[in-house]
This record gives sequence, C-alpha cells and structure tokens, in this order.
Amino acid sequence: TPGTVTGLVLRISQCLFAAGSIGCMATTRTFFNFTAFCYLIASMGLQLVWSSGLAFLDAYALAKKKVVHTPSLVGLFVVGDWVTATLSLAAASSSAGITVLYFNDFGTCSFGPECQKYQMAVALAFLSWITIAVSSLIMFWLLAAG
Repeated sequence: TPGTVTGLVLRISQCLFAAGSIGCMATTRTFFNFTAFCYLIASMGLQLVWSSGLAFLDAYALAKKKVVHTPSLVGLFVVGDWVTATLSLAAASSSAGITVLYFNDFGTCSFGPECQKYQMAVALAFLSWITIAVSSLIMFWLLAAG
C-alpha cells in the first residue's frame, strides 16, 4: 500500500526494471529501426517517471509518518497504475513479438550481440509489468475496500 516499506520496495523495483529495460535497449545501435522497440523505450520511460514519483511519495510518507490512503489519492494511483500497466504490457508484448520473429522464425538474429540486449530489455520490461500489475491490483483493492 502507499506509504509503507513494501510499497516503497515495489515502486523501486518497478523503477529498476524499467531503467534496466531502457538501458539495454538504448545501448543498441538499431533499436530505432523497429517501432515496437521505440514504443518499449517510451513506455518504460513513462513507467520510470510514474514509479519514481510514487517512490518519492512513499519515502516522504514514511519519513513524515503520514497516511496517504485518502480516496482521491488512491483513485489517482489506481488510474495511473492501470494506464502504465496496460502500456507496459503492450510494449513488452510487441517487443517480444519482434524478438521471437528474429530468433525463432528467421532462425538467427542478424544483429549479433544486440539480439541478447533486445531479449534482456524485453525480459526486464515484463518484470516491470509484473510489479506494476501487482501494484495496480493492490491499489484497486484498496479503492474498492474504501
């Protein structure tokens, strides 16, 4: 929940996975040739901004011992988490489709060592999505519980 140590850890893990995905993808020379990979970077960038903002809010709430479970804040968290979760899943899935195309359907990837970076970026994007999906379900449950 927001303002707890576990909430802070969940937000930090979202940030780390998103930053790792961006880092892996951005260190390749040819990612911009694929729309799905560009979308992955944009989606993970949004995920990084959203999660880091909420991580700072969680850290502030922990430091000041404030409760951030007001219905308006939780409603905002629900909408933001669901939007970023949907975008993250779409970006990770489309990028996974491209990597499967190059590794399985074409037999080998002609981009050399960049292919492993593509795979790592997609794996980190899925890990980021898993953490944001958990967070969004918890936020929805908090909102529904009142």
